[in-house]
Amino acid sequence: MRPCNRNVRDWMLFFLLLSSLATYPLSYAAEPQTQQPDSLQSDMVNPGYHDKPSWFKESFLDLREDIQEATAKNKRVMLYFYQDGCPYCAKLLQDNLGQKKLADKAQKYFDVIAINMWGDKEVTDLQGSQTTEKKFTEKMKVMYTPTLVFLTEQGNVALRVNGYYAPNKFETALDYVHGKNESKLSFRNYVQKFIKQSSTGKLHQQPFFLQPPYNLKELVRSSKPLIILFEQQECHSCDELHSDVLKRKETLEQIKRFNIVRLDMWSNEKLIDMQGKTTTARLWAKKIDVNYSPSFVFFDNKGKDIFRVDAYLKSFHIQSVMDYIASGAYVKQPNFQRYISERADKLEAQGIHVDLMD
Repeated sequence: MRPCNRNVRDWMLFFLLLSSLATYPLSYAAEPQTQQPDSLQSDMVNPGYHDKPSWFKESFLDLREDIQEATAKNKRVMLYFYQDGCPYCAKLLQDNLGQKKLADKAQKYFDVIAINMWGDKEVTDLQGSQTTEKKFTEKMKVMYTPTLVFLTEQGNVALRVNGYYAPNKFETALDYVHGKNESKLSFRNYVQKFIKQSSTGKLHQQPFFLQPPYNLKELVRSSKPLIILFEQQECHSCDELHSDVLKRKETLEQIKRFNIVRLDMWSNEKLIDMQGKTTTARLWAKKIDVNYSPSFVFFDNKGKDIFRVDAYLKSFHIQSVMDYIASGAYVKQPNFQRYISERADKLEAQGIHVDLMD
């Protein structure tokens, strides 16, 4: 049962709203208003707004309470971090949850709670502290949208999905968390076991890949930041990355600013890791928790993992991440979404059209 003081507060706010509306004459709405560039008329929604499914939970955003309620229904909590105007959020809602099979499965096994990464709604976090959606997003280190965080009954993270997953892999994530497999099997092994997809079945070579043997401890000391690109042979997304994104002129310009090592995340190829220890690509991928291919992992010159791209992203986003790291902007602007938005605006101002889904 919810505390009665919250109900009292909500009713008070409701009556105050009614009384304030009653003070305005009926002709008020017809009077011309000065419209700010980003303000909205009464019959409009935010630009880029996407309707969420009606079965998403209407939560007071007391996350500990949400977990208790979900557990009582034999469900788990899925936090959906989003922002208006996010094409990948639209893709998740339309292409994934627009399929009855996936929507039914998500609704049956999860209480899905939407968190606006720029929102000011009050949130009671997993430690019981009062915060806002925006600050909670920062605390959870959500860098781009959509991000899905699946929580266990104890409030721990069962799985985190950074970015968009195609429908088949999204369903695999739902099955993984619903089946409580996090205590038995890593998601990367679960995916390897259950996802079958058509692909070329080979690793693609690029002239800008550094060649083995790989001493990562030495490579990070270079004047250029280091990218480790994790791939695997059976990987449709890897095929697409090489046939499109890595061939584009804008991508190649960004790549010149990095040293790039490509590793097969399942191979026994030997390397020296950031601590100077001999290991294999497979064991190191597991150690640093790489669960998806392709994954870009960016390291600074101290061997620190500073950023990752481990989800489906198109060309402009990949190029923007590279620019974000190579320029050092990540040090001054910790929020990648703000950076990419500003970058898109600057390019548009220069007459360069930006298509986020191209």
